[in-house]
Amino acid sequence: MPRTRSLKWSELKIGIMAVAALLIAATLIVALGGEGGFFWQRYNLKAKFTNAAGVQRGSPVRVAGVTVGAVTDMQFAGSEVDMVLEVREDMQERIRTTSRATIGSVSLLGEGAVDITPTTTGQPIPAWGYVPSDAPPAQLADVTAQANKGITELTALITDVRAGKGTVGKLMTDEQLYADLQQFTAAARQVTEGLSSGKGTLGQLLNNPESARQLESSLKNLTAITNKINAGEGSIGQLMNDPALAKNLAAVTSNFETISSRINKGEGTMGQLMNNDALYKRLDGVTTNLEQLTSRLNQGQGTAGKLLTDTQLHDNINRTLTEMQQLLAEIKKDPKKYLNLRMSIF
Repeated sequence: MPRTRSLKWSELKIGIMAVAALLIAATLIVALGGEGGFFWQRYNLKAKFTNAAGVQRGSPVRVAGVTVGAVTDMQFAGSEVDMVLEVREDMQERIRTTSRATIGSVSLLGEGAVDITPTTTGQPIPAWGYVPSDAPPAQLADVTAQANKGITELTALITDVRAGKGTVGKLMTDEQLYADLQQFTAAARQVTEGLSSGKGTLGQLLNNPESARQLESSLKNLTAITNKINAGEGSIGQLMNDPALAKNLAAVTSNFETISSRINKGEGTMGQLMNNDALYKRLDGVTTNLEQLTSRLNQGQGTAGKLLTDTQLHDNINRTLTEMQQLLAEIKKDPKKYLNLRMSIF
């Protein structure tokens, strides 16, 4: 009996050891064969997305395309989805505050994954910290909706074009507009051909090296002139750069403003002339009288008028003056003949 109990206990110990060995082997296979390693070699991170886009619990977490963990939990946080990411602890030096979390896909069937970009800048994100996330990529439904919207707008555009709306519609339906456009195209072609053949000023400039050289020379001269002006040379340069000249010009402007102000106030002769109606009327009367006087002179009225218009009077005066000159000459020659003075006493 004791021998039999010993055998059973030995068999039991062998069985227990075999089961323990199998459990250890299974644990090692699962731990070493998975991407996350042992549970003490993993830490948790979080990420928020506006759309899960096919990501579920158990979906892989990848860093630079390499699977380093999985999504362990998903909860709604307001209008966003808050995901818990369990990743390998050795990834902490690669997942930093400058990394970006995005939603990718594992296959064409729509299975999602969380992709994190590795980086060496910024600070490592601690456990349970949030990885900055980007908007999820457009889904097939979004692409379909956009395509449907584009097709609708394209259909409306084609309808408007066929109805003759807009420039393209008028171009396709209005024959006159088409003819005008064709005429404009022909005219533009003629202009370009003329330019190419050197016609006109622009054509000469484009094709004649001498014209281009003259233009370049003119531009150089203009540059030289502007340089002299900037340097204060010449009258224009002095005007633009000499403070004394500018001050004098300002003084002249101020004086002119003062004079114009005094004239507007009626001060002085010019001010009285511009603002005093009585002075203007007197001046107008003088002008009228002068005009009447000159008119009478032109008509030969009065002595001065006859003197200006009567040739006979002019000739008589001229003849009288001539005779007086002759008489004076004879008196100078023989004064006794004409100047004989007699004195008699009564």
